[in-house]
Amino acid sequence: MSLLTEKEMIQILGDNHQMTSAESPIRPDAFIKTDDQKMQTIENHFYNIMQELGLDMTDDSLQGTPHRVAKMFIKEIFSGLDPKNKPKVSTFDNEYHYDKMLVEANISFNSTCEHHFLPIFGKAHIGYISSGKVIGLSKLNRIVDYFSRRPQVQERLIMQIFNDLKIALNTENVIVVMEAKHLCVSSRGIKHESSFTSTMQYGGIFNEKENRNDFFNMIKPEK
Repeated sequence: MSLLTEKEMIQILGDNHQMTSAESPIRPDAFIKTDDQKMQTIENHFYNIMQELGLDMTDDSLQGTPHRVAKMFIKEIFSGLDPKNKPKVSTFDNEYHYDKMLVEANISFNSTCEHHFLPIFGKAHIGYISSGKVIGLSKLNRIVDYFSRRPQVQERLIMQIFNDLKIALNTENVIVVMEAKHLCVSSRGIKHESSFTSTMQYGGIFNEKENRNDFFNMIKPEK
């Protein structure tokens, strides 16, 4: 199977996977196979992994596991790798002329650590000030969900969300904060269950401390 040409790769990836330092490391031939073909290959490999672990694959409880895992990988937890699954984000004119901060807080997300393939889960908080366009609130959640559903590191994840929002809203006035638990820290290695990871990315007026503080005050949990 030959690799795609650069032109063919650009046509498939479109604007969703530009080659930037914040982009996921996806091969040029990543979308040649169909989802069903990928699922069959993953199913076969996962069957062999379970065999190597010493599991009895004739057991009724285990027989369907390779297929379930393959379907979960392609259709659910790694569906954000495929640009065809990117949510359509429509913006609207800011007809109310609302010129203050809009905040969507406590957006739940589930991702996967690309180093150990263990879960990352937590909350995202997003704020922006319109430059003339606004976005549907549910689309903020969908953007977070899309970029979360791939093998990730938290630093890249927040940059992808931040950059996508800046483009969609045509403004630098965006701030994103993410707080997450990493099972690669709490369930293996050092096994520190209480620790969590926080990341923050912002631009435009949020470079000013006063505006960031206003945002932080708005996302404070209720006492």
